[in-house]
Amino acid sequence: MIEISKLTKTYEKSSRALKGLDIIIDDGEFVFITGRSGSGKSTLLKILLKEVEPTSGRVVVNDMDLGKMPRRYIPRYRRRLGVVFQDFRLLKDRTVYENVAFAQRVIGASGRTIRESVPQMLKMVGLSSKYKSYPHQLSGGEQQRVAIARALINRPEVLLADEPTGNLDPHNAMEIMKLLEEINRQGTTVIVVTHSREIVDMMKKRVITIDKGIIISDEEESGYRYEN
Repeated sequence: MIEISKLTKTYEKSSRALKGLDIIIDDGEFVFITGRSGSGKSTLLKILLKEVEPTSGRVVVNDMDLGKMPRRYIPRYRRRLGVVFQDFRLLKDRTVYENVAFAQRVIGASGRTIRESVPQMLKMVGLSSKYKSYPHQLSGGEQQRVAIARALINRPEVLLADEPTGNLDPHNAMEIMKLLEEINRQGTTVIVVTHSREIVDMMKKRVITIDKGIIISDEEESGYRYEN
């Protein structure tokens, strides 16, 4: 569970990115966080990743209070999250196999574990035949699938996706969203930050809309849930 209470972030020159957010995301939910550019949604994601510290408020992720987390624990905490970015962030000089394996090498997984789990993950994202390919040999949609496989290889409880379809054409964008939906069905909590209203409308999931640092709506698939 993710519990966010009275979360505020103020940058220099009194620019307030977030203004007292209250959000609860249950285990296994699929949630979109949407809003215009500059609305504060990216700041919220950075706070969840411990890249940015809030000015005030409380954030608890799977019973871990981020405000009380020692600095030395942050890398371990981040490894418990899966993160997917708009620009893929693949290692250009490594094959598909090595890009996915890298995430396990970082945590000290054994060679046997890597040899068993990487092919399983590539099969799940539909890239078994591409394991020897390099990123430049893949389409944008395939590169994002590699990024998703890498994010999931260590079995995170939460997957954070920052504009995961931003660089993709409509067909590949929907294929990626279907993959995220399947991952969610397997029990992973999925949080997608996006400005694409088309994808949000097609997926019919919970949608939290932020405008100027304030939640202006929180809607379930079945309809209206909350408005400030």
